[in-house]
Amino acid sequence: MKTSFYTHDELAEIGFKSYGENVLISKKASIYSPSKIEIGDNVRIDDFCILSGKIAIGSHIHIGAYAALYAGDFGIKIGDFSGLSPRCTIWAMTDDFSGNALLGPTVPEKFRNVIGGEVVLEKYVSLATGVTVITKSKGIRLQEGCAVGAMSLVNKSLSGWRIYFGIPCRVFKERSRKMAELSEKFISSLE
Repeated sequence: MKTSFYTHDELAEIGFKSYGENVLISKKASIYSPSKIEIGDNVRIDDFCILSGKIAIGSHIHIGAYAALYAGDFGIKIGDFSGLSPRCTIWAMTDDFSGNALLGPTVPEKFRNVIGGEVVLEKYVSLATGVTVITKSKGIRLQEGCAVGAMSLVNKSLSGWRIYFGIPCRVFKERSRKMAELSEKFISSLE
């Protein structure tokens, strides 16, 4: 049966640092520096996604179409049972736009000033369509269970079990913790 996802053997040829069982990655996704990418079990990455740099993806993760993860050497970590809806973008790094340096990957590093920090999405983090997460120098942590509404901008760390939205995002309301309980039942049912 033909499929638009890489087979297990094709995944092995890509050269990931590691990957688990039941990993579905679209053949239309773009993967840069696969030796820096770790992927857990039961992960699906849809069409036209970009994965670039040092990335660690947990288990039971879905990354929707057109999502982009730009980690560089700063890193992006995505915890178990998290999800990125289509067109989400996570930036662990950015060029210095102050005018004191040149921009872009076509310019030698000595003329650039790339700034950034690790971006961590803990367990149960949900990003709705079009969310942008961007860090400057200290990194960003989206604590366990937070959710960010469509078209929002995340430019600082967020507390857990809350729903955020806006540009930049702000707390909208508390989020139910039921999904944590359900994930435990789900995992127990597999044993």
